Amino acid sequence: MIGESVSRNEFGINKGVFPSPSGKYLAVYRKDESAVTQFPLLDITTRTGSLEQIRYPMNGMPSEHISLLVCDTLGNVLSTIVPTEFTDERYLTCVSWGPDDKNIFIQVLDREQHHMVLNQYRAADGSFVRTILSEENSAWVEPQEPLHFIKGRYEFLYDTDNRDGFRNLYLCDTLGTVRRLPTASADIQYAGNDGRWVYYTSAEVSPIENHLFRIDLGKDRTVKKVKFGKPQRLTFEEGWHRVSLSPDCKRFIDSWSAFSTPWKVAVRTVDGKSSEVLYEAPDPLADYATCEVEIGTTPSADGRFLNYYRLYKPLGFDPSKKYPVVVYVYGGPHSQMVQDTWIGGVRMWEMLMAQKGYIVYVQDNRGTSNRGAAFEKAINRQCGQAEMADQVAGLRELMKQPWVDCDRIGVHGWSYGGFMTISLMTNYPEIFKVGVAGGPVIDWKWYEVMYGERYMDTQAANPEGFAKTSLINKASGLQGKLLICQGAIDNTVVWQHSLSFVQECIVNGIQLDYFPYPRSEHNVRGIWRVHLMDKVTNYFDLYL
Repeated sequence: MIGESVSRNEFGINKGVFPSPSGKYLAVYRKDESAVTQFPLLDITTRTGSLEQIRYPMNGMPSEHISLLVCDTLGNVLSTIVPTEFTDERYLTCVSWGPDDKNIFIQVLDREQHHMVLNQYRAADGSFVRTILSEENSAWVEPQEPLHFIKGRYEFLYDTDNRDGFRNLYLCDTLGTVRRLPTASADIQYAGNDGRWVYYTSAEVSPIENHLFRIDLGKDRTVKKVKFGKPQRLTFEEGWHRVSLSPDCKRFIDSWSAFSTPWKVAVRTVDGKSSEVLYEAPDPLADYATCEVEIGTTPSADGRFLNYYRLYKPLGFDPSKKYPVVVYVYGGPHSQMVQDTWIGGVRMWEMLMAQKGYIVYVQDNRGTSNRGAAFEKAINRQCGQAEMADQVAGLRELMKQPWVDCDRIGVHGWSYGGFMTISLMTNYPEIFKVGVAGGPVIDWKWYEVMYGERYMDTQAANPEGFAKTSLINKASGLQGKLLICQGAIDNTVVWQHSLSFVQECIVNGIQLDYFPYPRSEHNVRGIWRVHLMDKVTNYFDLYL
């Protein structure tokens, strides 16, 4: 395949074609997945039923081979770039053109995702120029951002969380000089540059807030001699700011909300001299029976961090009564459920459950985003363990409240959250009485190479971790009421996961409930989702 996204959209990859700055040339992915095993998906719409075979690279099995073609706009191939580092199953990520169309920069990552080299290649003939820098980490290295060249310079900003424990930006040149921007110890995200000022958003005010900052690079033209200015904060209202800079970086659109503030949109100048509010949303819930919601913190199970939670109390809350609890969980990498946005980013299903008389508890745990590498990489080779410990630690604090009915606690999640739901149900049966798991990972040996091997390595390299996290081994310990829902043509968490768990429950004489969505993929969408959420809600109403 040519010109398509590769590596199952991991490593920040979301496209297969990369135009040069002038638009005269294209860098294009070429993917060879002939060695990748096939997995059958059932199509019930044909007269006798049929199977659609997809290429699905399972953990520890053969994966795709990637190279990069350089073409003109007529489709003529000018050169081919095939790195020589690592094995043929290497990843080519964060493809970046130099500003003069002459060079292409690729972060080449080994299949094990422990080593990465940033290489420079000549676009004209695909020849290797040099390795500019390298990264290694015993947990994982995960490139996600292309290089961002400084306007007017052949210097660039490089993004990594592997050097000082937080995702930060580093000013580099092509000879390997690397200097970290003097930002605070917090995860940051590049927003733009005008040749002198670098703009970025940061969690340094609070892990649940997002603000725009800038740093002065000065007028010097070499990385070694740059005298960085101090970071300047450009957004000041409490909450989560999403910004879009103008091409000249003189103005920005600021869209933000906070816990008690619905969305606002303003156009502002970076010098702070002008700010015009374009839109101020009314309270979207003014006509609804809203419930009390709060954001707070609770210690992680290891005592090293404070985890943020969102708590929705039942409509007409009476502290002298006891209420059942529904925990909504995701808990996996690249997620952050609790943010300082309008009523804490609450989902409307949570409000419905609170209106029906449930306490709804949502918590971020170790392994999720925006808290630094140590927080995120606590799950290495043991997916679900630190996450469960943190969820239970937070829940036990909630269970100390006299208005919590500790005999009526349920849990619901989808995908990684489905994995967490069944993990919690089977590891803590004394706490969780009812669960609804959607599209759950059951055993990481059946999950795809790119994501699964990053966090778990392979079964051959990590047999103890695979045995410990497999839910097949936990099926015999299921005690509460469990409903599993899954799209029958799920091409992300393939059907083998949940069906294997069901079969293991049958072997052990364990009863559970199962509901497939025959024509849905990993997520149940559109009008079918109304059916899904009705089923989830009814299950808790019946059994909790």
